[in-house]
Amino acid sequence: MKKVFFLLGELDDDDIDWMIAVGRREEVVAGTVLIEEGRPIDTLHILLEGTLAVSVAALEGKTIARLTSGAVVGEMSFADARPPSATVQAVENSLVLSIPRAHLVEKLEKDEGFASRFYRAIAIFLSTRLRGTVRYLGYAKGELLKEDGTSAEDLSPEVIDNVPLAQARFDWLLRRLRNSDHAVLPD
Repeated sequence: MKKVFFLLGELDDDDIDWMIAVGRREEVVAGTVLIEEGRPIDTLHILLEGTLAVSVAALEGKTIARLTSGAVVGEMSFADARPPSATVQAVENSLVLSIPRAHLVEKLEKDEGFASRFYRAIAIFLSTRLRGTVRYLGYAKGELLKEDGTSAEDLSPEVIDNVPLAQARFDWLLRRLRNSDHAVLPD
C-alpha cells in the first residue's frame, strides 16, 4: 500500500489544505538527490509523480528500493530526529510536494490534533512495515509481499477502511498540484 495512504487516511481535509499551502510543488529533474544518507534534512517529500531510487552506502550505493507515486520520504527523520539512513534520488523527472521541516515542526508543536494524526499515521505505517519485514525474514516463508513490503494481512481493518478516502485525497492533491502554474509533467 502506498505510504501516502497511511498519512492521508489519518489526516483531515484541513490538514491537507495546510500541507498544500506551506509546501512547495517541485519538479525534480532526473538525477537530483532529494535526501543524502547521513546528512540532516529540512524537508518532508511526497512523491506525486515519477520514480525515486533508494540506496545505502553500506551496499556501495546499490539501489535497494524504487519508489513510485504516493511515496513519502524523510518521515523517519521527523519521528526520531536522526539523519536519514539512505540516499533518495530521482530516477526520472518527478513531481513532489516538499514540506519544510520548520513549518512542519511548528505545526506539530502548535496543533495537537494534527500532531496526533500525523504521528499516528507514521506509527501505523512503521508497524505495518515491521510486520512485513518480519514476514519477509522467514516467519511466514513462502508468502509473497507486495512491492512496498506489506501484505493485506498486515493491515488493520481501520487502515483498510481508510484506503478509499486516502486514495480520493491523494487524487485530489495530485490534481490540485498538477494543475498549478508551470506544470511540465503530462497527465
